[in-house]
Amino acid sequence: MLGTARAAHIHGVGRIRRAPRAQRPGGTRSGEARPRAARAGAGLLGAGLALALLGGAGGSGGVADTAGSGATAIGTSGARVSVDADSGSSDCTANGGTRIAQTPPALAQLQSELAWGVSRGTGVVVAVVDSGVDARNPHLAGVLAGGVDLVGDGAGQNGYADLDGHGTAIAGQIAARTIDGSGVQGLAPEARILSVRVFSTTEQDARKAGYGPTIPRIAEGIRVAADANAQVINVSLSSASDAPELRDAVAYATARGSLVVASSGNADNSQSVEEKASGAARYPAGDPGALGSGAVDAAGAADGNSVNGPHVSIAAPGQNIVTSASNGIDCVYSSDAAHTSFSTAYVSAAAALVAAAHPQETPAQWKYRLEATAVRPDPDRRDDAIGWGVVQPYDAMTLAVGGALRGPESAFGGGTASPPADDQRDLALAHSDPASTLATTISIVGAVAAAAVLGVVGVLGYYRRRRRAEESPDEFGV
Repeated sequence: MLGTARAAHIHGVGRIRRAPRAQRPGGTRSGEARPRAARAGAGLLGAGLALALLGGAGGSGGVADTAGSGATAIGTSGARVSVDADSGSSDCTANGGTRIAQTPPALAQLQSELAWGVSRGTGVVVAVVDSGVDARNPHLAGVLAGGVDLVGDGAGQNGYADLDGHGTAIAGQIAARTIDGSGVQGLAPEARILSVRVFSTTEQDARKAGYGPTIPRIAEGIRVAADANAQVINVSLSSASDAPELRDAVAYATARGSLVVASSGNADNSQSVEEKASGAARYPAGDPGALGSGAVDAAGAADGNSVNGPHVSIAAPGQNIVTSASNGIDCVYSSDAAHTSFSTAYVSAAAALVAAAHPQETPAQWKYRLEATAVRPDPDRRDDAIGWGVVQPYDAMTLAVGGALRGPESAFGGGTASPPADDQRDLALAHSDPASTLATTISIVGAVAAAAVLGVVGVLGYYRRRRRAEESPDEFGV
């Protein structure tokens, strides 16, 4: 049953068009511009009365519209929640304009061209449990599948306000659509976004007023998303507290057919009182059934800013993130270091592609596909920095799941294969050639004794070979 404190007005997509807010002075190429919208005058029109009837895994029912006064309790544990991105480092314009022509560099690392030949995320709803989504950004026109506000501050009754800018950036990474003059595009550009607004900003004033990120509200947001039949739930937030509310919410979502993707946490997040502790789990990434995402840098190497631990299941690019922003503009975030908010968004987008390609499978099976095919130095082992490796959505979608593969235990009942006697550490994967649709067997060759020290070399080499494969799909192989 849903909590009685929920302040949830779920709304279908309307034709929301507003004049862009004036750009903050000094924001051009500042390197320190905050991605938050101007505080004054923030807010959208009052909530409508329509329901968001979202189809997806876990059921065919709609989402009930319930009224409330706002769930603003901080919770009995007093645990702090981290917004796992550097909100103080961004470049929100290109040459003084509002559009960035550069294609997001992460797309080349994530097999986007190959993946789009299989799926673009059509029919999948990804819930962004975050600071809301600014519906005025043109990259998100036609993308939003509904919204809900759990903050109760009066700014985003339908989830379509974003005073922080964080949720809008995440939504763009997942499902931004192309517009003239901009290279911004999401990894799952035909997926749709459900905005679940669970905090206003991370400023101290907002926290003191009860509008900052809290464990009870994040847990409630996960449940709302699951009830809305979102197949993927993105939570770019973390806490060192193993809160039962989060654990129960993840279990609830999994049972409803939703895969929760959550960030592993950042070492440099000054907005949290929690310190980085190697080997210490963060939540909800560490909860059973969740897919915890660490971050790699622009070169594909494990980044020291990404919190390591047993909660890391997989990794994705988290540096030089080109995406949508509040005020209707484009931004480049995290040029100085990788951040796990952004890596989480790309893992969620990859999960959306897999869910669209395999709608009959379970969240555990989507998770297995992503983990088993992630590129890693040692195919037999995960590690606390990048988990099972850097996500590769095309490989995940085309994986032949019969039999045992080396790596994580199969969610399809095939078990785990033992390493070969000579310990050459080959990982055999069955792929479908996008040109001929014939099955091909490839091997990803990792390091042996030097893997622990030089594992990133194998990752980078794989990326170079993958880029060549994208240019010549008929010759796909490694």
